[in-house]
Amino acid sequence: MRKKWLVSMLVMLTLFAFPVSAFAAAEGPTNIELQSGLNSAFTFLAVVLVFLMQGGFALLEAGSTRMKNAGHIAGKTILTLGISVIAFWALGFGLGFGNGNSFFGTTGFFLSGDKMAASFESLAFSDVPLTIKFVFHLAFAAVSLAIACGGMAERAKMSVYIVFGTLYTIIMYPVVAHWVWGGGWLAELGMQDFAGSTVVHLTGATAALVATILLKPRIGKYNKDGKPNIIPGHNQVYSVLGVIILWIGWFGFNPGSTLSAMGDGFFGYVALTTNVAAAAGGVAALLISWAVLGKSDIPSMLNGVLAALVAITGACAFVEPWAALVIGALAGIITFFTAQYFDRKGIDDPIYAFSVHGIAGMWGAISTGLFATPELAENAGVGQAGLFYGGGFHQLGVQLLGLAGAFAFVLVMSFIILGGMKAIMGIRVTEEEETMGLDISEHGTYGYPEQMKNADSKSNGGTFSS
Repeated sequence: MRKKWLVSMLVMLTLFAFPVSAFAAAEGPTNIELQSGLNSAFTFLAVVLVFLMQGGFALLEAGSTRMKNAGHIAGKTILTLGISVIAFWALGFGLGFGNGNSFFGTTGFFLSGDKMAASFESLAFSDVPLTIKFVFHLAFAAVSLAIACGGMAERAKMSVYIVFGTLYTIIMYPVVAHWVWGGGWLAELGMQDFAGSTVVHLTGATAALVATILLKPRIGKYNKDGKPNIIPGHNQVYSVLGVIILWIGWFGFNPGSTLSAMGDGFFGYVALTTNVAAAAGGVAALLISWAVLGKSDIPSMLNGVLAALVAITGACAFVEPWAALVIGALAGIITFFTAQYFDRKGIDDPIYAFSVHGIAGMWGAISTGLFATPELAENAGVGQAGLFYGGGFHQLGVQLLGLAGAFAFVLVMSFIILGGMKAIMGIRVTEEEETMGLDISEHGTYGYPEQMKNADSKSNGGTFSS
């Protein structure tokens, strides 16, 4: 009896403390609130997938380089990720997406929350909170920086990643992002780059190309006659796992760029074109390597998958599935030949960053000018139909102008920044440090301590010296 009386009293007190109007609000969220919540959750899931790509880069790059540098290569992935988070939060996001002029944003620095939404008119098309939009675009910036640093593998000083990574995330990437996505001059022209073939991949790859040129080839890469030697990576299984993780992460990259799970589920269509292209790129690259080399080359297949994903990144929302297959297959084939070409020309790019992300990024930009359909261009609200769908040369011309502008800007800025760093602080480790490996010279320990101990023991006649 006392328990019933106590329960009745608690009910009465609750009713007095919380009026009926409060309970009315608790009947459930409105349709608008549900839509915003679902879109926000969807976009945050995409953020997680794109962040996961950093793990893919770590495995791919470490597996594609030598054992004595594996710990360094994997570890610098965390370093560049941390740098991109801080630099993009402080200045990069505002320069890229803040209100400003046709070249860069001038508002929204040091983001403090959704209360700053008025400073980012270019992002107002979506009901996703500004903070989630920030981490989404941050993930893209971090991927672009990871690509830029790929060309430095096995010979750059650790300090280079810190200085260049900061400047890249503040100066180079945000400017190109603003041009295309932040309401800049390429956005006004209607350049089609749905998820970043140009903004993310070509930008990062161009910086990687400049770094590769200024650092010069690794010791032992070329003979005196200029003929390249193969320096194989130490763990092909790591590289395969890295590509699988990147492939999965791309479902955050491309479908996630819709920023919406509502309506007709267009993100599913984007996932379809993305997946078809990736598969076609891997198969085409393996077959062409088999035909040219006489053996089916696994690294070529991996590069083919990535090149296809890069190419379809800009086109995924504008082209039909059959066109995605063609775009992906051609990306895989083009990357196979350009990787060999640059290798013969003395450009020592250990992970073929410029071929995979640069040349394929260019092809991705061009492809929408050819294959974009009128219906999909209208649905995306960007640009016009491509050449093969009655649009004439207009969209193709916009695409060519956009990729040329981005390439030229990043090329010049990279030479200025890295060239200045080379003159002031130096960007390459010493010959002795490179020979012993960056794991021990830069960090004082090996990524594979037992294996390297055994190797050193054999090279020193049975005596290991730390």
